[in-house]
Amino acid sequence: MFRYLRQLWHSEDLRKRILITLFLLFIYRLVAHITVPGTDPLALKDFLGTRGGVGAVGIFAALTGGAIDNFSVVMLGLSPYINASIIMQLSTVIFPKLEAISKEGAQGQQQINRYTRYLAIPLAFVQSYGFLMLLGSGGVDLVDLSFPGVLFPMLFVTTGSLFIMWLGELITEKGIGNGISLIIFTGIVSGIPAVLSSMFIAGEGKQAAFFLFCIVSLAMLVCIVLFTDAHRLIPITYANQGAGRGVQGNIPIRLNQAGMIPIIFSISLITLPAIMAQFLSTAPRFQMIVSFINQNINPQNPSILYMLIYFSLVMGFTYFYVSVTFKPDDIAESIQKRGGFIPGIRPGKPTAALLAKVSNRINLWGGVFLGTVAIVPLIFTKYSALSSQDLIISGSGLIIVVGVVMELIRQVNAQLLAHDYDKLV
Repeated sequence: MFRYLRQLWHSEDLRKRILITLFLLFIYRLVAHITVPGTDPLALKDFLGTRGGVGAVGIFAALTGGAIDNFSVVMLGLSPYINASIIMQLSTVIFPKLEAISKEGAQGQQQINRYTRYLAIPLAFVQSYGFLMLLGSGGVDLVDLSFPGVLFPMLFVTTGSLFIMWLGELITEKGIGNGISLIIFTGIVSGIPAVLSSMFIAGEGKQAAFFLFCIVSLAMLVCIVLFTDAHRLIPITYANQGAGRGVQGNIPIRLNQAGMIPIIFSISLITLPAIMAQFLSTAPRFQMIVSFINQNINPQNPSILYMLIYFSLVMGFTYFYVSVTFKPDDIAESIQKRGGFIPGIRPGKPTAALLAKVSNRINLWGGVFLGTVAIVPLIFTKYSALSSQDLIISGSGLIIVVGVVMELIRQVNAQLLAHDYDKLV
């Protein structure tokens, strides 16, 4: 371990990138404590504390590293940018022109990224208004929601979201690793000390369930590490132009092909009824619907129905997203153009059918695992004294943390190898 750290420190370029990354992440955490001007963050803290973060507000509070608790200018986090990225990724499949741009290599990817940033601006503006209205419907008197007074806090929140998006781009370019992922990782991890302190100081009657959840989380952590690296190798033989046997290769199909996207989609949909119920809570004629949603589809008090819907959504979005991004016909065509074939399988459509069959079978187990990881914390909040605010980290947070850390280690090791190679040259 010390030898590894010493190697990192002796690599001048890598040391510089790590220090820049740490500095930019520190700036992000500093900005997360800057309150939107002209607001009363104490009113929101009382609301979250006394009412447990009713509905979707508590979910957002748990995912933004305390930014909502402080009514920070970055309380939306990277949600607008993530939504814009998902929309653009799906659009490249739907619209042939965008698909052609995405296939133009690095230049095309830069153009897609530029479109994503442009799309994130109106999304951030709309989301800021929706979130302020959500707080207002929950009885939190923070800002003036009438026009044009609401425009000023909307501009601050939108600017804050775009600022941390820019920080993420800087980390990617000047620092180390994927900046967007590192900022999300920092937001998740930064909430752990507050949970631990509240549990040990004022968590009487909850410690036993909390320690049990910590043990389960460690077990889940090991499983997620194995799950993230798991893949199936499809053998490929490439015809040899000279004498001798062909060149052997393989195509790895990951067990978790969809990553975090199914859980992100599912959270967005499963919290929608709670958001609508919060808006309709003041209308007498909708009280029956509001009551049903609060009892059965409430993220803060998950029922069996809620867990089943959540699990089903994760499974469904796993298949949907992989069907959009994984294209067996294109892969089979690429293999055939390179003179390759799967042993025992004819090139072309039979190869594509085999790849699709393998992908569907793997997606079944990948979706089941993702859904299980997502609902395990909900089971604890349902059948123990723990609430969602008492969980040290959610299942989706564990997947994000593991994915970011493993990717970061891979990038650091790659740069260390490049540094050692430069010394030899």
